[in-house]
Amino acid sequence: MINFIDKLQKEIRQQIQQIEAEDKNILKKSLDASHVLGEGFDRLKEFIIAYQFQNEDEEILFFKEVKPKIFCHLIYYRKVYNIEMHRPVASVEAQKEYLKKKLDVIQDFNDKILDFYRYYRSGATYLDAAYFVRGQPDTEQYLETFYYERDPQFSTNADFKVAKIMANDMLQAYLLSELELLDNYMQKPSATSFPKVKLTWTGSKTDLIELIYALDTEGCFNNGKIPIIQIAAYFESIFNIDLGNNIARNFYDMRIRNQPTPFLDRLREEIRKRMENTKPGGKDKDNDKK
Repeated sequence: MINFIDKLQKEIRQQIQQIEAEDKNILKKSLDASHVLGEGFDRLKEFIIAYQFQNEDEEILFFKEVKPKIFCHLIYYRKVYNIEMHRPVASVEAQKEYLKKKLDVIQDFNDKILDFYRYYRSGATYLDAAYFVRGQPDTEQYLETFYYERDPQFSTNADFKVAKIMANDMLQAYLLSELELLDNYMQKPSATSFPKVKLTWTGSKTDLIELIYALDTEGCFNNGKIPIIQIAAYFESIFNIDLGNNIARNFYDMRIRNQPTPFLDRLREEIRKRMENTKPGGKDKDNDKK
């Protein structure tokens, strides 16, 4: 078992490090990482279902330490993706309120499993057989919503709780760092510095959101290190337009259209035509009336 798990963890770690090093936005990174971890988790599940633990101690070791260390990263990246997907494109204060509510959710979860939380954090082991051996009745008052849907061959009463505690630790650090970035952004003089001459966007809001996501995906601003919410806020200011409080929802709706990128497709076609109709020297052939 150890050899298989060590090899699997090494493969996952290398792929995640590669994803984190890529010049992509957080949505793309978290989605790609979720796919890698999901595939790895499926491989782990397939192996364990076919594996016979040598003794109870080995089973406890797997469900208390091994599985949660992999599962927690899958939970974390999926949470980050969902948080950023629904993060409001509004004032910095609105964003801070949104992120603080996510921190409150973490605390609420810890409060609901307080007895187990204290047991796990203390490093205790006297209830490990009840928590981390399969087939044991769950006497906890707080059950996960999917309790009756989980695979009894690959789950115990508490392995998910451990994974979520670990994921929440990482998520809490992420949320606090995002709040700090917003605080720093508010303190910079350039935070509200926009061009004096503004243009008015006369296309549709959806077209502009499509363009913003394309530019962000390509990493066109500060090598992709500017949050898309700040890019959207800048575009709103210079183009005199209100894109609403949740462009992520618009983006989700755009993904399921029959033609996902009509504006970008149209831009490409129009610029191609213009290039074909432009004579040396920069004059349009169609406007040459000589």
